[in-house]
Amino acid sequence: MAVAGTAIAAFASRKASAANGKHQLVALTAFENELGVQAPVGFWDPAGFTADGSTENFARRRQTELKHGRISMLATMGYITPEITGKFPGYLSPSAGLKFADVPNGLAAISKVPAAGWGQILAYMAFCEVSQDQSAGTPAAAGDFGFKVLTASDPEAKKTKLAAELANGRLAMMAIIGMFFQDGLTGSAWGDWANYTASPLRAFENELGVQAPVGFWDPAGFTADGSTENFARRRQTELKHGRISMLATMGYITPEITGKFPGYLSPSAGLKFADVPNGLAAISKVPAAGWGQILAYMAFCEVSQDQSAGTPAAAGDFGFKVLTASDPEAKKTKLAAELANGRLAMMAIIGMFFQDGLTGSAWGDWANYTASPLRAFENELGVQAPVGFWDPAGFTADGSTENFARRRQTELKHGRISMLATMGYITPEITGKFPGYLSPSAGLKFADVPNGLAAISKVPAAGWGQILAYMAFCEVSQDQSAGTPAAAGDFGFKVLTASDPEAKKTKLAAELANGRLAMMAIIGMFFQDGLTGSAWGDWANYTASPLRAFENELGVQAPVGFWDPAGFTADGSTENFARRRQTELKHGRISMLATMGYITPEITGKFPGYLSPSAGLKFADVPNGLAAISKVPAAGWGQILAYMAFCEVSQDQSAGTPAAAGDFGFKVLTASDPEAKKTKLAAELANGRLAMMAIIGMFFQDGLTGSAWGDWANYTASPLRAFENELGVQAPVGFWDPAGFTADGSTENFARRRQTELKHGRISMLATMGYITPEITGKFPGYLSPSAGLKFADVPNGLAAISKVPAAGWGQILAYMAFCEVSQDQSAGTPAAAGDFGFKVLTASDPEAKKTKLAAELANGRLAMMAIIGMFFQDGLTGSAWGDWANYTASPLRAERKM
Repeated sequence: MAVAGTAIAAFASRKASAANGKHQLVALTAFENELGVQAPVGFWDPAGFTADGSTENFARRRQTELKHGRISMLATMGYITPEITGKFPGYLSPSAGLKFADVPNGLAAISKVPAAGWGQILAYMAFCEVSQDQSAGTPAAAGDFGFKVLTASDPEAKKTKLAAELANGRLAMMAIIGMFFQDGLTGSAWGDWANYTASPLRAFENELGVQAPVGFWDPAGFTADGSTENFARRRQTELKHGRISMLATMGYITPEITGKFPGYLSPSAGLKFADVPNGLAAISKVPAAGWGQILAYMAFCEVSQDQSAGTPAAAGDFGFKVLTASDPEAKKTKLAAELANGRLAMMAIIGMFFQDGLTGSAWGDWANYTASPLRAFENELGVQAPVGFWDPAGFTADGSTENFARRRQTELKHGRISMLATMGYITPEITGKFPGYLSPSAGLKFADVPNGLAAISKVPAAGWGQILAYMAFCEVSQDQSAGTPAAAGDFGFKVLTASDPEAKKTKLAAELANGRLAMMAIIGMFFQDGLTGSAWGDWANYTASPLRAFENELGVQAPVGFWDPAGFTADGSTENFARRRQTELKHGRISMLATMGYITPEITGKFPGYLSPSAGLKFADVPNGLAAISKVPAAGWGQILAYMAFCEVSQDQSAGTPAAAGDFGFKVLTASDPEAKKTKLAAELANGRLAMMAIIGMFFQDGLTGSAWGDWANYTASPLRAFENELGVQAPVGFWDPAGFTADGSTENFARRRQTELKHGRISMLATMGYITPEITGKFPGYLSPSAGLKFADVPNGLAAISKVPAAGWGQILAYMAFCEVSQDQSAGTPAAAGDFGFKVLTASDPEAKKTKLAAELANGRLAMMAIIGMFFQDGLTGSAWGDWANYTASPLRAERKM
């Protein structure tokens, strides 16, 4: 109910804010100056708990946060301290003969606490709660219980200490949960890294590339042998791959954004730069002499250097002094940055290859992917909703219809075999086995053959011969070459056929879908059989299972049977089961009514006349779906709540009563035959479960699309329609607005937000480059401000640079920002409103090419917005904008390591 209440409050707050723009601002700003609002996150309330703007509720939650944080700090110290300082001497409980040394650390200590100890703990907790007046406005309500540990005569110093307490408490809440998890998972509360002397992670933990936050990471265990020779060889390979990938990534992106070189790539071949497609397709344009040059250059790079162990080249130094410095630490930082960028580029280029191979285009809008291999087969049988054409492994990337036909033929055969195999697993379990002998000569009866994989052991040699001979016959007795009926799966068994071509197509598509399902099913059956030794699971043997307690209850239906993956019934309590079943029945009934309430008006129309004559409200005036809520008058809500209360209190629903089993006297689902009645009640439960799923889906669809029901083609009023052809709507996501900013369908608001997005993206791209470039290329020589004696070299990277900007610099920055805003007419319909400020970087004479470039700019801007936030977070967390953890001497993470 609390979650539902929060959701309703958030919904109401949002609706109110749409009517009054000031309301939402108040809710968000009421607490932004409170203790605990700290960089880099600022005021953070993703769940919207403070959306009501209630200072009373905020104070109560803050008080709770303080207590939880303090408990967690004590608990965290309780985990760590005994590991570092040891335990007290003597006895914890002389009467029980229990020494401090006998108490294990972590969760295991719970088992050693005597009953009197638990009593003391609970008594002290109660004392802390009741010995103070914690009502609103009292010192205790703000966390001041008279223990003056965090105090100071200076108000600012005191505020800083209290803010630190909150931050440390939050960190401790995360830490103690992690410690509980580690303890429960490993059986040890803490592990001193210094003791892990045999770990292969030790051998290479100080190497380049070992960077925060991951540290030394080798999940595949390549370094498990501890060989420095093998490590050096792999690192050398990683460097080369990273460098190639950085060049390749830039080679993908740059032509899309800046265009291509003018003139000829190969005058002799008449090949212009403009003729070379982007991405993988460029490979087809490389002449033989070009491949020769590429291979020769690669060979030269490999053989022109001595790369044996210990040489500069073995460490990646080939004499190209791009990433170097006279200061060894600065050089180390640059080389570490190169490794990190190379790793990122390796991931990026693989993604680009995948997109290119999958879509036939290196970059851009799906509508332009006319050459995509996905186009070649998207109208084939088997291309079905909701997935459409799906080939994540890129088997069809060559566009070969011959290869596609061969694979489809294979898929059909595998699907048919799997359907037969699946039926072969299931049928003997349900219908029993044939009478008589499978092999009279061997004295083998059908009844002697076990089900599942174990049946293989009973097949005689002659049986295997017959199986293989029949398989061979199926293969060689038909001409399956390209274009023949058998190549399309037609072997003359006219089971799936029809005189109507569309009906036949539907049946064949169903066969493919069923075959795919059967391939998944038979693999699952093999797995179950191999794991449990039973083909189907002999439930009769599971006598100790808690699932037995309720397996004969209503609602236990094929094909799932009794299903309780969350383990609610693991306690075997019939009382708890009955209560949950009663709740399920009520929720199911409400959901069935709600689902019908959604569907019926769409199909049959609405009642004639007035819903409320006094209010002049006609049935026809009530919209379908969630929007109907806005039309319910206060008296209507009263009637609804009164009827709900009546349903609850007018019946005795205690255990054992008819109402506890869902029988409230409405004899809709009844019968004189007990079995027929049981069937009807089971159907009600099943329909109620389906309805619970259905109504949640309908709520989601309604909230997302603005329509309660129907065909997407009819959603002409959906806010998703208004902007689905705008720039920035790109595969694979399409139009994406989970927060519903465009729900009002206002083109004016959309244009304003798009304009803002463009600016933010451009600023973020510049900011991202501003973070990275000084780390790699170094800084300008000379003075940034001669009058202030401020050199470029004196300006730190990242957020710390803000502290070096003089007042006049801020003035220039703000003046330039103001100039950018006011020097252009950015009103609706102007070029500037669409992001065109006269800097013709992303332009082209071809409208489609220009559109592609602008779409790429938006995509890169979005990526940069994510990237710069990550960089801010790293910088604020570690005290350094980029680089090697060893240099993070100013990091707040360092402070606690002094002990």
